[in-house]
Amino acid sequence: MEYHRTRPPNDGPRRGTPRAPLPPQARRPAGERRPAPGAQRGRRPVRTARPMPHGGVPGPRLTGLGGGLFCTVAMSLLGFLDQLLFGSSLTLYGVLFLPVCILTALWVRGSDLLTAPVVVPIAFAVGLFFAADGSGGLLGRLMGLVTGLATQAGWLYGGTLIAGVTVLVRRVLWVRARRRRTSAPLR
Repeated sequence: MEYHRTRPPNDGPRRGTPRAPLPPQARRPAGERRPAPGAQRGRRPVRTARPMPHGGVPGPRLTGLGGGLFCTVAMSLLGFLDQLLFGSSLTLYGVLFLPVCILTALWVRGSDLLTAPVVVPIAFAVGLFFAADGSGGLLGRLMGLVTGLATQAGWLYGGTLIAGVTVLVRRVLWVRARRRRTSAPLR
């Protein structure tokens, strides 16, 4: 059986052999710097858009997963403390849920903005498992969770709405800033 070569032979110089000198038009004087990639004579170099630090919003930049973990851990901790210190005051739990929603929506990085309104209700339910009055073991705690979700739906919807509006405002501001940066003249 005959085997054919699939790769063309490399006819270039081998390692260690001297290269041919460059033609005169390709040579540069010793002190001259190489132009930036993409820059041509007579044209300004293309400016790459650098994101503003934190997009003008204070706080850390969390990924979608990090935002979900932050929100879930915060609500679990608040639910546990609510049960321990206040005897499962679900109204207090709902009020404390709102700042966590705002912080989650503000701290999620720009590319993961849409995760904030998704993880907030999940975190509410996880934290409510600890905050709900559940005497009688696991089934009693699950029944308290279902009852808490039914009676505290206003806080759940309100926090999710706040997170959604915050994300939309951040997105609109980001798009405007991006348009402003791309339409700004180069100096």
